[in-house]
Amino acid sequence: MISRRQLLQSGLVLTTLNPGSAQPSENLLQSFSVDQQRVRLYSKSVSQALKLLFVSDTHLWRDDARGASFSAYSGRMAKAYNATKHFLTQETTNPEKEFQAALTLAQKENVDLLALIGDLVSFPSEAAIDWVQQQLKGFPIPYAYTAGNHDWHYEGMEGSLRSLRATWIENRLKPLYQGRNPLVDVQTVKGVQVITLDNSTYEIEEEQLARVEKALATGKPSVLMMHIPLYAPGRSLGYGCGHPQWGWEADKSYSLERRERWPKTGHSTVTNRFYQTVIGAPNLLGIFAGHVHRQGVDAIRGKPQIVSEANATGGHLVIEVLPAV
Repeated sequence: MISRRQLLQSGLVLTTLNPGSAQPSENLLQSFSVDQQRVRLYSKSVSQALKLLFVSDTHLWRDDARGASFSAYSGRMAKAYNATKHFLTQETTNPEKEFQAALTLAQKENVDLLALIGDLVSFPSEAAIDWVQQQLKGFPIPYAYTAGNHDWHYEGMEGSLRSLRATWIENRLKPLYQGRNPLVDVQTVKGVQVITLDNSTYEIEEEQLARVEKALATGKPSVLMMHIPLYAPGRSLGYGCGHPQWGWEADKSYSLERRERWPKTGHSTVTNRFYQTVIGAPNLLGIFAGHVHRQGVDAIRGKPQIVSEANATGGHLVIEVLPAV
């Protein structure tokens, strides 16, 4: 288990939230533990052990002559992660080295699924995406991918967040989805539903909500993976999916990131419904996210949300879903 000193150093916070809706009659999660980068979820509804490797925020920045015409949009992020420091050892490293280390770890741990959950690249460079595909070619472990806010964002390019996401998913990111739905996908692995969802605009669309509701309505034990964490009391706007203060006045980064400003009306009703659906689902065992580049744990109405360190600095989560004894 994490020591008190490690808990303070990592910034882990436990919080609870009751938005006023009725508590579910029976929660399938009996208990959970977080020991550094290893998470264990225990449930009596699980009959066999499932192991996942969660990776987010690799921020690959490789580019070549094909990206020359996009340099006006990629310049800032192309310089952001050229060299990094490992979050544990503080030794100099880089995103490509840490991504390869994650692939090695996935095989060492013999995981059932590798989950690549957003900001795999710092901008949709053909060179970076080609490099990822080469690393995954012939990889013996199945993988799932969903986008983060940087994967499809060329800074300063005209267009709404939704339209730019749709454009660059189609033009660059599409091969990474392996024919699966880019906005929301459900895979059942060893009896557990692994739901990967794109909330990289901070908002949820009707189609996504409908598919998540349908998956959760099965009653099967499930885990949810998405790039941007759900709102938890005491957390910053980085935990912005469902955050009550998210919107125009709170958006301080739109100028730096040269993008559309968050709406004056705040979150859509669909996003708020999604938030309530997720935290109220008795068969959702846990939520996993990235985006903020710092590990954290929150209990939202008793439901664990675990956020990973950035893979660019060596971060990852080994997630075990285990039968409760």
